[in-house]
Amino acid sequence: MPEHAQRVTPAAGALRASVATVVLAAWIAAMPGPASGQEVRTPARDAATSIAPPSALTAADHPNDDGTAIDLTWRPSPDDSPKKKPRVVRAYKIFRSLPSGAERDELAQVAYKVSKYTDRTCEPGVDYQYEVVAVGAQGSQSAPARLERPVRGVLQWFDGSRAWFGLILLFVCGSVVVFTELVKSGRGTYIREIAGLTAIQEAVGRATEMGRPCLFIPGIRDMNEVATVAGITILSHVSKIAADYDAIIEVPTSRSLVMTAARETVQAAYLSAGRPEAYNEDRIYYVTEEQFAYVAYLTGYMVREKPAACFYAGIFFAESLILAETGNSVGAIQIAGTAEAAQLPFFVAACDYTLIGEELFAASAYLSGEPHQLGSLKGQDAGKVLAGLVLFAGSLVATAAALAPEWSVATDALNFLTNSLLGRGGPG
Repeated sequence: MPEHAQRVTPAAGALRASVATVVLAAWIAAMPGPASGQEVRTPARDAATSIAPPSALTAADHPNDDGTAIDLTWRPSPDDSPKKKPRVVRAYKIFRSLPSGAERDELAQVAYKVSKYTDRTCEPGVDYQYEVVAVGAQGSQSAPARLERPVRGVLQWFDGSRAWFGLILLFVCGSVVVFTELVKSGRGTYIREIAGLTAIQEAVGRATEMGRPCLFIPGIRDMNEVATVAGITILSHVSKIAADYDAIIEVPTSRSLVMTAARETVQAAYLSAGRPEAYNEDRIYYVTEEQFAYVAYLTGYMVREKPAACFYAGIFFAESLILAETGNSVGAIQIAGTAEAAQLPFFVAACDYTLIGEELFAASAYLSGEPHQLGSLKGQDAGKVLAGLVLFAGSLVATAAALAPEWSVATDALNFLTNSLLGRGGPG
């Protein structure tokens, strides 16, 4: 490059820079400024800092419990007001940590306007630190409200939150005792008739007229089951009617103890009927404990002997439909009773009468006439009446609280039912 070009180039570059600077300054000066009295806008604050935090957070050991609960209360955020539209505070989050700040976990999130919570996941004797933050739109949060000092749960001698449960238990148990004493004195013995029991006499009478046997199956479980005991009680009633009508009763069993109990029961029934000579213990026998081998024998007996009446009372499983369908195919009158809910549909579909669920136990108490069984049955009925009243009252109160949330009486009553009467006491 020529020498004079090297001397001219730096000067030209400086001249161009000076011209650009002058033009830029003139353009900035020519821009219009804010009008008189016009506010200069500043950037908006971060949404997380725009929510006022809750305050006055306090914590105390939940009274009369096992030391696993701590009650928290706080003053809601000043922004938690229905007058602010749209609503600023949407919820409150509760955090718990150790005093050192370790193991900080979110416990729960409660709705706006709520200012208390009970933490029921504590360990007795362990110090905890709590924080509560207000939550706004899009998950924005306020500064946290913290406890001044840690708090711990203390194990108490008595759990007062179960006081109402104790009163209900006392009412039910007291009802059983009262009705038992009434039955012993000859009063309060009325129990409504059960259709399946009234049909037993008809079924045994039909078997007598046709000269065919009555088949009684006491289930496939042993005597340690309450349902089996109830079935043996029904067997006693059937045996008395069979003894009166001079009918044949066949009792094949799948357990040796059930066989022994059935023999003694039937023998006592024949003796009370004044016909001990008609009792035949060979009609009450043990078959096998194998479920479907036992069922195969029973179905074969039904097809061969064609009993006119079949009774099923006890615990049944998959064999229920097989037995009921076979009995139905031979034209027998069938009366069944079981507490196994899964087998009830099969008995209902294929049998003439079915004792559903607890009707089996009610029938046992009704037939035995034993004061303790009758008193227990009627005492349980008193408990069911109480439960029905509580459910009815709860439905009314919940409906009123939903339709009129500003009505504090309904809200307080609902809290009492759910947290004190049916719950563990206190919110949270």
